[in-house]
Amino acid sequence: MLGGFFKDVVKNKVLLFMVLPGALWFLFFSYIPMLGTVIAFKEYRFSRDGFWASIVNSKWVGLDNFQFLFSTNDAYVITRNTLLYNVAFIVIGLVLSVVMAVVLSELVNKKLAKIYQTGMFLPYFLSWVIVGYFAFSFLSSQRGMLNQVFSYFGWESVQWYSDPKFWPYIIIFVYLWKAVGYNSVVYLASIMGIDKSLYEAAMIDGANKWQQIRSITIPMLSPIITIMTLLAVGKIFYADFGLFYQVPRDSGTLYSVTNVIDTYVYRGLKTTGEIGMSTAAGLYQSLVGFALVITSNAIVRKFNRDGALF
Repeated sequence: MLGGFFKDVVKNKVLLFMVLPGALWFLFFSYIPMLGTVIAFKEYRFSRDGFWASIVNSKWVGLDNFQFLFSTNDAYVITRNTLLYNVAFIVIGLVLSVVMAVVLSELVNKKLAKIYQTGMFLPYFLSWVIVGYFAFSFLSSQRGMLNQVFSYFGWESVQWYSDPKFWPYIIIFVYLWKAVGYNSVVYLASIMGIDKSLYEAAMIDGANKWQQIRSITIPMLSPIITIMTLLAVGKIFYADFGLFYQVPRDSGTLYSVTNVIDTYVYRGLKTTGEIGMSTAAGLYQSLVGFALVITSNAIVRKFNRDGALF
């Protein structure tokens, strides 16, 4: 049996070497750090004898860190914000990404399509710090571009960083501006792989562009849409820290609509230094995400076996 295993290794050594860097990355940055989840159940205190000695010598507190995380008045707010924002990101982002991919695929001038694609793809590579300053240049109460436009028309200026009612829309808009172009590339690549003879047959039958998109493009995209959605559902309890911390500039008056689990843990860690509580929050997010992926995949598998992840 072992001989057959080593034969397969030798036979596929080129392919195995290709995946080796990725496998090592997951090993060192995803699997080995899982041993540190025990900190979630301990009152972690640093020891001069090293990191592992600190873990071993720290007091075992069981579920106290989880209780502390969810016994505060902010527990409902941060959970609500994290969930609702991610639902909006998944639904609106999916629709816009697919629409953008379809539009780009239908452009006759392919050179122009590549220029558009590059322009929409670039925001993904900007850090949230830079995006935060971009937003500040528009929303600053004194020199912001929007308030200058309002002043030109004689309208009253808005204190953007003091009024929470605008920020759900601002957060969603900024996220979509940054992420939709990148996500659309996946769907565009899938569209490029659709057999062109299907469209030719549809044109012979008299189908217009909308009918071709509705009857060919969207059904052919459904497997990749399902997979991307399942992966996004797995991260529904995670929030992009940079988006919710850098863009609102950590304004305390906006916490009711910008405070999420990740920013709450970060601020708590800065204030109290409780590493155990932050580890408990990360473990909680991972377990919920795992459960959601398994559940969602089971539902998809029941209705469409080929569209499931596994």
